[in-house]
Amino acid sequence: MAVRSFLAFDYGVKRVGVASGNTLLGRATPLKTISVDGDARFAAIGKLLAEWQPDALVVGVPFHPDGAEHENTLKARRFARQLHGRFRLPVHEVDERYTTTEALGQGAADADAAAAAIILEQHLRSLAAPPESA
Repeated sequence: MAVRSFLAFDYGVKRVGVASGNTLLGRATPLKTISVDGDARFAAIGKLLAEWQPDALVVGVPFHPDGAEHENTLKARRFARQLHGRFRLPVHEVDERYTTTEALGQGAADADAAAAAIILEQHLRSLAAPPESA
């Protein structure tokens, strides 16, 4: 199976954490946090995509602890659709409950980028997991 590379995003209204990783290593590395919005945000993402040339993107989608959606769930999904529309890459959504808390608990200097790495590692684990038998 070919190695696939990803950029992952921990979406926030004010900041977006970014991480990179691939299926060969099965690990993700925090890259940076983008602290601009609107077209400037997508321009910064475009530069990262040009530099890293990922095969696909991963976006963390937040939910309430009970799994219910909330306002930021809808915003993160809209961001995922915008990424797909602008950059024409596949976009995978990952449940990102507690990733920022986990990143802070690990002492991350950049919690948003570290949360993006946790999100990406969840996705990489799901790709490596054997399919569930019916």
